[in-house]
Amino acid sequence: MAEALKEARQQKVVAILRDYPTSPRKMRYVIDLIRGMEVNCALDILKFSEKAAARPVEKLLLSAIANWQAKNEGVRLDDAYIFIKEAKVDGGRILKRLRPAPQGRAYRIRKRSNHVTLVLDSVVKKQEESLTN
Repeated sequence: MAEALKEARQQKVVAILRDYPTSPRKMRYVIDLIRGMEVNCALDILKFSEKAAARPVEKLLLSAIANWQAKNEGVRLDDAYIFIKEAKVDGGRILKRLRPAPQGRAYRIRKRSNHVTLVLDSVVKKQEESLTN
C-alpha cells in the first residue's frame, strides 16, 4: 500500500505559485478557464486573455510542463497527451493596512494574496507502425 502511494506521488507533476498578490476571486476566474484542458489549448487561452492574472498562470503552466519533461525524459511532448488534471486557488496571507477616514477614524484595508496549484497528468500515445511490403 505504501509503495503504491509512493509510486503515485512520483508520477504526479505539480507546480505551485505561492503568495501571489491578487485576490483569490480574481485568480479563480482565470483558473476556471483552463481547468481540465489540454496544455497547448490552455496556453493559447492564457496568452490571449486580457486578465492580469493570466500572465503568472501562464508562467506557472510552463513551469509545470518543464517539470513533466524532467520526470519523463524518454517521452516527447508530441507523443503524450498532457492535460491539467487539477487546478486550485487557495487564499494566502492577508496584509492588513489602515486608511485614514473622516472624524479621526480609520478604515481597514485587506490586501489579499493567493496560492495556485497546478497538477498535470498525461496519457502516452502509442506509436502505430505501419508495415509496408
